[in-house]
Amino acid sequence: MTDPIRVLIVDDHAMLRAGFRTILDIQPDITVVGEAANGAEAVRLAAELNPDVISMDVQMPNMDGIEATRLIVADPDVRSAIAIVTTFDRDDYLFEALDAGASGFLLKNSGPEDLVAAVRVLAAGDGMLAPEVTRRVVQRFATTPVPVSAAPAASVPTLPLAEPFTDREAEVLELMIEAMSNAEIATRLFIGEATVKTHVSRILQKLGARDRVQAVVLTLRHRLVG
Repeated sequence: MTDPIRVLIVDDHAMLRAGFRTILDIQPDITVVGEAANGAEAVRLAAELNPDVISMDVQMPNMDGIEATRLIVADPDVRSAIAIVTTFDRDDYLFEALDAGASGFLLKNSGPEDLVAAVRVLAAGDGMLAPEVTRRVVQRFATTPVPVSAAPAASVPTLPLAEPFTDREAEVLELMIEAMSNAEIATRLFIGEATVKTHVSRILQKLGARDRVQAVVLTLRHRLVG
């Protein structure tokens, strides 16, 4: 039997933490292992519990969720994937969270099924951004992109790749930027889903990215696809 996904809930509102716990604990494959009321507690508990996934609020006393995310991601002994779960649909929160190392971004007015799906996706090693959020990332970073095979523009900092992308990897990466799932990419390219997973793994390795979200951000920021 597969071990359940271990989740740490971080929010300064006790009622919200209780609600999230109820939603997650009734899932047969998820268990909540801890709660934190601020960023400082989140950093401490992340190091102590090393959960698979952390649901992280942004606005909290003592230390906000962005700084907590940055500190947790920087700890080499903690392998938790972090989903920012916030009331505020603000671009500054979104981009600061991505820069800090968050792997997902979810609004609190999303349905319970979205929270459960985010936990499962992040636990599987993928990132999760809603299509509308992905469009905002594209608009932020993807001005004057250049093809994968071309040299980056002089004004854009270069990103050293472990090795160049193959043509197929470049195609997969472009579809990842469109927020397509592995199954959707497989259908679009007429290849097997297992083959897509292999291409995604190689893309992450070449970029030095921990998940799909970071891969998309790095690719757009450095104009690696067009």
